[in-house]
Amino acid sequence: MSLAHKKIILGVTGGIAAYKAAELCRLLVKAGADVRVVMTAAAQQFVTPLTFQALSGQPVPTSLWDSASGDGMAHIHLSRDADLLLIAPASADFLAKLAQGRADDLLSTLCLARACRLAVAPAMNREMWAALPTRRNLERLAADDVDVLGPAAGEQACGETGLGRMLEPGELMAALPALLGVGVLAGKRVLVTAGPTFEAIDPVRGLTNLSSGKMGYAVAQAAAEAGAEVCLVSGPTCLATPAGVRRIDVVSAAEMRTAVRAELPSAVFIAVAAVADYRVDAAARQKIKKSAAGMTLHLVATPDILAEVAALPDAPFCVGFAAETEQLATYAEAKRIRKNLPLLVGNLAQDTLGQDSAELILFDSQGQHRLLRADKLTQARHLIRRIAHLLND
Repeated sequence: MSLAHKKIILGVTGGIAAYKAAELCRLLVKAGADVRVVMTAAAQQFVTPLTFQALSGQPVPTSLWDSASGDGMAHIHLSRDADLLLIAPASADFLAKLAQGRADDLLSTLCLARACRLAVAPAMNREMWAALPTRRNLERLAADDVDVLGPAAGEQACGETGLGRMLEPGELMAALPALLGVGVLAGKRVLVTAGPTFEAIDPVRGLTNLSSGKMGYAVAQAAAEAGAEVCLVSGPTCLATPAGVRRIDVVSAAEMRTAVRAELPSAVFIAVAAVADYRVDAAARQKIKKSAAGMTLHLVATPDILAEVAALPDAPFCVGFAAETEQLATYAEAKRIRKNLPLLVGNLAQDTLGQDSAELILFDSQGQHRLLRADKLTQARHLIRRIAHLLND
């Protein structure tokens, strides 16, 4: 990720998550960004301006009435050459100010007078996050083209657990390339599928598999880090949407096919999802009662989404995944050739499904490229770099 010479204004509002903003500031500076920090009065109750001055190497304005700003127009000048204004943490109160267009302190006035992109990283109690006024404010901000990063779910400072935690500094850093248009896939649309599908037998039973979705979500995150506009079509999982990624939830293979086709065209299509190969010919409308005589299901093939997309006249750069239990190299390369894919990722299912790490082999026209075991996000980043290389080859 390259943030060198990018000018970023980091707005800090009041909340316990303000301590994370200090680490975020450090990471931004380490990445080569030119960082200016602006704090609200409430933020200064948690972290001092001196902390951010030391980390950014820049003075920290805190008031509209600061005589040191020369002509008193800091709220105008600060954003004129900025690439991004990032509010982290963004409290519920500050989100309300933004939605209403209020300008009663330096940071809110700066947001209203800005000439750059605006992103917010919400941080608040789970009940505040779920409250109807907050939901309305977020809808207004989305309509105003404000990027909302997070929040995450987890334990909160109040002792409760749920949505509302500010994304970790590393997660926010991962989301910035897509906002700033930097990275090896900057400006490209990437479509990713992830997770299992569920094919109903009756209202309470179905056919599925052991896919956790972790690899697909890691690929979506890595693509966003690389600056791509990412859409993730996901089967049923319990995973949080990666920062900067737009997610569409589906259940069955047919629903996934419909969602994928609706999102085309894209520059790259990465089919990570473990789509069920078969579905019941006619799912029962009512629960099937257990019988000592047993039960026979008539199964029919589900659509081959990847093959369909790869066969389109204006097909994107298609990447497939092959999870095998034996003869990985033989089966994976045969699948790549059969589906006419420029790149296919192979792995042994028993070593990967549900785990946080993986050992992968990349198959393309230049041969095999082994990725030694590492966490799935690291592997996803290797994959994205390979895709970018092949796209530009």
